[in-house]
Amino acid sequence: MSEALIELSNALAQATQRAAGHLVAVHSGSRGSSSGVIWRPGVVVTADHALPHDDEIHVTLPDQRVVNATLAGRDASTDLAVLKCQEASSAVAAHGDAASLLPGHLVLVVGRTRLSGAVAALGVVSLAVSERKQWGGSVLAPYVRLDVSLQPTAVGGGVVDARGTIVGLATPKFARFGAVAVPAATVNHLTEVLLIHGHIPRGYLGVGLQPVRLPADLSRSNPRRGKTATIVLDVAPESPSHKAGILIGDLILSIEGNEIQHPGDVHALLGPNCVGKTLSVELLRGGKIQQLQVAVAERPSGDN
Repeated sequence: MSEALIELSNALAQATQRAAGHLVAVHSGSRGSSSGVIWRPGVVVTADHALPHDDEIHVTLPDQRVVNATLAGRDASTDLAVLKCQEASSAVAAHGDAASLLPGHLVLVVGRTRLSGAVAALGVVSLAVSERKQWGGSVLAPYVRLDVSLQPTAVGGGVVDARGTIVGLATPKFARFGAVAVPAATVNHLTEVLLIHGHIPRGYLGVGLQPVRLPADLSRSNPRRGKTATIVLDVAPESPSHKAGILIGDLILSIEGNEIQHPGDVHALLGPNCVGKTLSVELLRGGKIQQLQVAVAERPSGDN
């Protein structure tokens, strides 16, 4: 083996061991576990979908002690769960910037098992774009896809860049193949909100939507990037849309000047920051364009 490969191999092993000092195994049953990162003293972040229960949660610390943890909050739309664990004190000192990752960059995903200690997977960045909207209103910015296969115990582990810094949380949920790095900046923001509220507040309009092709005459007279909008199929009683006068059959063309081509465009605009705000909605009704003002409420549990 060449000296260069030996140096690379040793560097990867060293980076794994450094990162593993901030990694725990997360388990809420008698068998199986996922990984989590000690994001700040007393706080562990992990993958939401890999945590089957809200109670009887335990973590295996870097020193192999098994201690209790409590759920602070979950957000399925970003696949993030936040745990409180007083004994988890070896927090990451500084997080890296996932926006620095480019296609072709090497990355490690480092996790921890309940019994065997640290685990690692080596891969490359296969895709990196400035942002990607997820169904349900969340946005991953940047969206970084990793060409790496994760064993179940490594899900929720730390994504480590070539500098040896943790730049995000690894989850296979948002990638058909490989995994995605939930960026450290996103984790920082959502962790703060989940610790305060226990959930991520998201906007609610109270409408059922479906994409529909715009009439040809409107497409010609109203320049748009796309040829579709969303048609209102249902309006919940006493919802923000009902109070604003939106009717079944209305075509929503834009919200706050943002062109609406499909329901996902609406969900992407209804983030935590819009709750309580009044948004300008441009719609088509009876062949005429109208403007309405909708006061956004917080989304009730289970609603869209």
